[in-house]
Amino acid sequence: MNEVVNFLSENPVLYLATIGRDGKPKVRPFQFMLEKEGKLFFCTSNQKEVYKEIKLNPYVEFSATNQNNVWIRISGRIKFSNDLEVKTTIIEHNPLVKSIYKTPDNPIFEIFYLDDAKAVIADFSGQPPKQYNL
Repeated sequence: MNEVVNFLSENPVLYLATIGRDGKPKVRPFQFMLEKEGKLFFCTSNQKEVYKEIKLNPYVEFSATNQNNVWIRISGRIKFSNDLEVKTTIIEHNPLVKSIYKTPDNPIFEIFYLDDAKAVIADFSGQPPKQYNL
């Protein structure tokens, strides 16, 4: 888990792949927010299309790469949370999120984590990828 969290902390912009409500793949940038008790947290607005997509089909995959061409893929099932402590931490530590949602109790502010997540860290070295069950 530490290697995964370190990679995400150093490369916080990931790309989230979902299945759109039209049945076609959709990819968009997302930010990693934090890890708590082995759960990787992200956030969004319940007014966005992505929220509707993941409510309909909660199985997603994130991907990111670093400047050394090492990449990570994380897949799992999205679970929404109302953990006010996590929401508060996200708001306090991310100025962009705070500028959008203002307070942790904003009714459109949603947080989620990946359940039964699996991560793969790989590169072009020819070495086998590192695999993690999170």
